[in-house]
Amino acid sequence: MGAPDDGVRWGLLDEAIARVSPRWARRRFAERVALSVTRRGYDAAARGRGTDGWRTAGTSADAEIGAAGGTLRDRMRDLVRNDPLAAQALQVLVNNIVGPGIRPRARTGDKALDKKVNDLWKVWSKQCDAHGHTDVYGLQALAVREMLEGGDAFALRRPMPAGRGLTVPLQIEIREADHLDGSKSAQEATGARISQGIETDRTGRRSAYWMFPEHPGERTPLARSLQSVRIPATQVAHLFERQRIQSRGTPWGVPAIRSLRDLGDWHHAELLRKKTEACLVGVVIREDDATPNGTTGRGLNGRLVDGSGNVVEEFSPGMLAYANGGEDVKFNQPAATGGVAEWNRVQMHIVAAGWRVPYALMTGDMSQANFASNRIGLNEFRRMVDQLQWKTVIPMFCEPMWRWFVEAAQLAGLLPDRPIPAEWATPRFESVNPLQDVAADLAEVRAGFATRSQMIARRGYDPEEILEEWAADAQAADGRTLVFDSDPRHVSKVGVAQSTASGAVPDGTDAQPPETS
Repeated sequence: MGAPDDGVRWGLLDEAIARVSPRWARRRFAERVALSVTRRGYDAAARGRGTDGWRTAGTSADAEIGAAGGTLRDRMRDLVRNDPLAAQALQVLVNNIVGPGIRPRARTGDKALDKKVNDLWKVWSKQCDAHGHTDVYGLQALAVREMLEGGDAFALRRPMPAGRGLTVPLQIEIREADHLDGSKSAQEATGARISQGIETDRTGRRSAYWMFPEHPGERTPLARSLQSVRIPATQVAHLFERQRIQSRGTPWGVPAIRSLRDLGDWHHAELLRKKTEACLVGVVIREDDATPNGTTGRGLNGRLVDGSGNVVEEFSPGMLAYANGGEDVKFNQPAATGGVAEWNRVQMHIVAAGWRVPYALMTGDMSQANFASNRIGLNEFRRMVDQLQWKTVIPMFCEPMWRWFVEAAQLAGLLPDRPIPAEWATPRFESVNPLQDVAADLAEVRAGFATRSQMIARRGYDPEEILEEWAADAQAADGRTLVFDSDPRHVSKVGVAQSTASGAVPDGTDAQPPETS
């Protein structure tokens, strides 16, 4: 007797009290049940038959990552290498988070200085890769990919000596999560603490990273000994997503790892079953003793033979086998498999949710989406990407890189010794309905809700560059006495000639637009 799943049971003491005073026993048991409900508070915290198999732990995020991080990285990398859904989900995330690059522009308030800094950045950005493979935006894409696939990415500051042909004496090296010495733990007398290769001071602020110079998984004979070295935190940018109070990250898509693995196993098993069913077409049962080519069936002890009289030990597609017995042909009948597409789609929806990407983008299947549902799904996905860009990638990776660039340029005497902040422009999202979106942007600018520079930066361009190009194009057109209907100085958006400052239109008429090219 007792309330289900509340942990309260009618015991021997209750039974003894009930024999003496049933009312007292009833009140006592009711109070125990009420106390149990008060303590529980949540049905999800109930203990009983419904939650017997639910095992949880109250460990910290760092303890959980320290125990499982390496295995999660290895399994996710294996899925990305071999599973098309995982590979596509990862690529969709990198495309949307970084795209052609998260671009900075100096914002000191001094236009001449801003232009000098931006021009210097453009030159250095093509020279910054320590391995010489890509530019600064390629490093952004690589770092974000490493964060998504392995949980962590590290950028190392590499000051370079003069005379190396670099405009700014600085290069950046990207390292994987495996370079961090996760086994390094210590408690120093000074109050400093090392946990999973990350050293913090007595206030908890990071002071250094203990990293392997070579990847610990390197198998070439030239690999150095696996002895981690201390690198000051000022020389390292650590990129990872914080979901709890934690020191390291975990790969994206971790909730979908088992689903991806099971779905891949099911696809393989289903394909193998189909291949097996397609192998044997039928069996010819003969009433005489002879099989084709004069081979005697009885001599084969009733075993199946093919058309050449060879004993059948394995099946092949389109095969007909022969057996002793009555004259007859038995055809293979493959089993029907209804509902496979629906079941497969449900599983892929689960995988997409675990990766936090829209189902249509991960699978390319647009059959289940219309215009409205597609736009709603993309809007939510874009909000998630915006949050990751502005709360994780920019402050943890882009800002340190900009700070290193400015400091190196100032030490080289290329820039004045003063604060030079950056304004970042994330890549634009492709519009589902470009005409409506452009009209909405124009209405915002005309209403004063946004500036033209903000709208240009939102599309991933530098407003100063756009204005300079606009001025150059306009000057070239004016020099050749050309008027385009795309030039708002002369023609309105409805095709009517704009008035000049004196009130007259360029061609001297008030009603007709100028001849356009």
